[in-house]
Amino acid sequence: MEAQKKSLVVQISGRDNVAIAVREIPAGTEVREGLTANHDIPQAHKIALEDIGAGDPVIRYGVVLGYAKEPIKKGDWINEFMLDLPEPPSVEHMEWGKNIVTDLPEPPCTTFEGYRNPDGGYAGTRNILGISTTVQCVTGVLNVAVKRMREELLPKYPNVDDIVPVNHAYGCGVAINAPEAVIPIRTLRNLAKHPNFGGQLMVVGLGCEKLTVEMLLDKADITPENVIILQEQKGFNAMIDALMEMADKKLQILNQRKRETLPLSDLCIGMQCGGSDAFSGVSANPSAGYAADMLVKAGSTVMFSEVTEVRDGVHFIAERCVSEEVCQKLAKEMQWYDRYLAEGDVDRSANPTPGNKKGGLCNIVEKAMGSIAKSGTSPIVEVLSPAEKPTKHGLIYAATPASDIVCGPCQLASGITLQVFMTGRGTPYGLAAAPVIKVCSRNEMKEMWQDLIDVNAGPITTGDATIQEIGTELFHKIIAVASGKEKSCAEKYGLHNDLCIFNPAPIT
Repeated sequence: MEAQKKSLVVQISGRDNVAIAVREIPAGTEVREGLTANHDIPQAHKIALEDIGAGDPVIRYGVVLGYAKEPIKKGDWINEFMLDLPEPPSVEHMEWGKNIVTDLPEPPCTTFEGYRNPDGGYAGTRNILGISTTVQCVTGVLNVAVKRMREELLPKYPNVDDIVPVNHAYGCGVAINAPEAVIPIRTLRNLAKHPNFGGQLMVVGLGCEKLTVEMLLDKADITPENVIILQEQKGFNAMIDALMEMADKKLQILNQRKRETLPLSDLCIGMQCGGSDAFSGVSANPSAGYAADMLVKAGSTVMFSEVTEVRDGVHFIAERCVSEEVCQKLAKEMQWYDRYLAEGDVDRSANPTPGNKKGGLCNIVEKAMGSIAKSGTSPIVEVLSPAEKPTKHGLIYAATPASDIVCGPCQLASGITLQVFMTGRGTPYGLAAAPVIKVCSRNEMKEMWQDLIDVNAGPITTGDATIQEIGTELFHKIIAVASGKEKSCAEKYGLHNDLCIFNPAPIT
């Protein structure tokens, strides 16, 4: 990255013909020798480093973001209205195995304090009673019961962190046998056995829904000890009593769980970004990528996702796939999502938000190139469909929508027990079933939300810290939070988004 200390702009690659403003630059400011701003350049927005003709490429990250609609003069402000979007890269015949990096940074430690999973697989970072549901119709009753559980039962069991209802808007009024219904059903099945739930199944159904208990659980798990059907209860009070009784028994078992020293190969982490800006790909995401590389080196599994936010960089991801099979699965997921968007008469350009654009991101190409930085440099050992469980350890691409509140549940269903969330504009997003660590891309965000941001990557953009330094700080934060020695800000304040299940199947 060609950024000098205290420079007014950041240029990523020597090929780039634009740079982004570290802070607001008034018109007439000499940005650097031979470059003067022709307009006021908002923070994080682009300034032309040279004259760019109509139809010529605008380049950042060394890639073409788009083509200039009109001539652009050296020193001009470049915004989202000035570019034509390029065609997305083809996923046919992508090269794989071309960029396999094995010289990863050494992790400061290789263990953490976690909860061994009684079902095998990834360890828990929290000890939670998770209560799964088959249908949205039971939510009202369950929420009343959970309130009482937290007030009356949870204080008796100090080793249990929380009680989390897995409420969702699925289960009935849906085409349950539609081909794509496999995605929400797989999501809910995997969530029921999330590592943070300690192997204790508690399921609440109504009794007439399309998503039956048999679809949610294995046959051996469908027992009176695990399942309550509300239509079989004699009224509201009987429902609450039954839920309280079952929860009490589950809490007794969970309270016996203890943290123990476990290898980092038992840890599964998710990487996600939201409320992104043009600094996200300069500071927050690269530092997360550096932490991800250290985690992978230590044996951990790290997932990154968000299809529309990797689509324009998919060929770079393919080059890191360890086999042709992995590369083909990557292409298949991209093709599926291209068709899914086309059926809605949109394409990946529908992704950027007004906040993204205010934060300097011209289009989805620029957003995607910054987004993939959170994956680091590790080889990609597996590609997952939405909510699939991994079979490998290492860096995994888990194909999900880019929507924060849909990506999160998909990653949870795939087994993450902690999520690292990068933001430039700011979001109080959080998950109930796993802690979320928030990393911001700029100092102003940290100053604005001092008590909501866990790690500030802003000093990277101002030349006061390196990616390696912030990445190492983030690594230590991940281990501390995963081990229960610290709480993230979102967890501390109980900031939990609704659980939004990805359902591409029809609603009847």
